[in-house]
Amino acid sequence: MTQPVSQTKTIHEFLAENPNVDVTDVHRQLYGILSDLKDRVMEEIPGLEPQQASIGLDYWANEAPNKETGEMETTFEGSMQTWTGPHAEHVANSWIGNRKASILDMNLQVFLSQETDVPHFVMVFGTIPQIFFYSELVGRRDTRTDIDYLEKYFGAENDDFLKMRGDTRFDWSVSHGTYMRALNGPNTHSYTAPLGTEAEVIPILREVATKRFETWLGWWKEAMKNPLPESERKELMERDHLLRRYGYELDPM
Repeated sequence: MTQPVSQTKTIHEFLAENPNVDVTDVHRQLYGILSDLKDRVMEEIPGLEPQQASIGLDYWANEAPNKETGEMETTFEGSMQTWTGPHAEHVANSWIGNRKASILDMNLQVFLSQETDVPHFVMVFGTIPQIFFYSELVGRRDTRTDIDYLEKYFGAENDDFLKMRGDTRFDWSVSHGTYMRALNGPNTHSYTAPLGTEAEVIPILREVATKRFETWLGWWKEAMKNPLPESERKELMERDHLLRRYGYELDPM
């Protein structure tokens, strides 16, 4: 009988069990999902321009001598592409890790401007070497007190969230960081899937990711028909920037 995976099992514990798995093909498929969604962002959100900080980082790699053979080998590699524009302050499509040694982190983030209060879009795939999936719609109002906002942006996704939460092919994964748990919204996805199930679960993840993205994009298009008044934007911007800053600084991984 298969033993259930602990919901609080750490990335380091997963890696210690399987430190040298070649995840090249899984990377190709999962990063392909994020890249397809990034292409949709570029098509639908006008005015995005590359940020100077990411120019030249389409692919990078660090090398070090192998401890046994002395030959140079890749230790960490990745890609970082970021954009900014009038309708989205920060768009990032990136990955980092080692495709020959189990560990990868792949991201798509879209932090919108203050023309709307539509949730920001964050999606992460990883290999540890088990598949990891995290997806967050970062709310921009207090969903505990603004019930209209809660229902508008989270109520419509409730059934989809519950469907995936009840899918026994995925194991819930809990962050060890208190801030990251505080950042979780009502419909956060945070899962791992066992080694050997890639052929079955990756198509499911593509479907879930694409549906959530298209729903989110539809919200943004609708909200842009009636932008927020200028008087509300400064306070929203300050909150947005704190959310993004703390999300980077306080994530234990």
